[in-house]
Amino acid sequence: FPILVNFSIIRNMVGIIDFNAGNITSLERALDYLKIPYIRSKNPSELKDCDRFMFPGDGDDAYAMAELKKSGFDVFVREQTAGGKPLLGICVGSQIIFEHSEEGDAKCLGLVEGEIKHFYTIEPKMKEDKIKVPHMGWNNITFENGDCPILAGIKNDSDVYFVHSFVICPNDRSVVKASAEYGIKVPAVIQKGNVFACQFHPEKSGVTGLKIIENFCNL
Repeated sequence: FPILVNFSIIRNMVGIIDFNAGNITSLERALDYLKIPYIRSKNPSELKDCDRFMFPGDGDDAYAMAELKKSGFDVFVREQTAGGKPLLGICVGSQIIFEHSEEGDAKCLGLVEGEIKHFYTIEPKMKEDKIKVPHMGWNNITFENGDCPILAGIKNDSDVYFVHSFVICPNDRSVVKASAEYGIKVPAVIQKGNVFACQFHPEKSGVTGLKIIENFCNL
């Protein structure tokens, strides 16, 4: 007989917000490896009892926002984070927590003040110097602006895996907890209260990335 589980009574349940973006399976594998319970859903009502949320994805910011609005996840995410539940945005998920994205001229969630700009918009000389975009591959991150709980136990200058063409540009630089160098200084980890973001892919970043995911799930 199937075992029926009441997910609402499991502590530290992670809700994975599925907005038809790529790369969610890699995150599920990481959570399975860490033995962390989760629910993945395209329906906000199925995640309302979760203790925290992960917001992964590859692709286009404008497309992502259109999908969130269609499903009602845009309102859901704002309400849940305002209520104090932790959120971790990953890659595209780290970008659409801001106010506006240059990619598709998209109005985003506005959880953190600032916008998303293309590398070449920020530093046109990168194009002249033929620095390739997207920024793809392993790069080290350097800590800044004090401690961040999801970086606990991580060594400064650890390598993580990036794939992105657009860059987080917060109005308040103090929310940046780690950055990388790639033609410019690239914000890599963000924290504003209970809202966290990784521009890189922790689920593809080996032991370092697994530790970041575990730290978030144990907040």
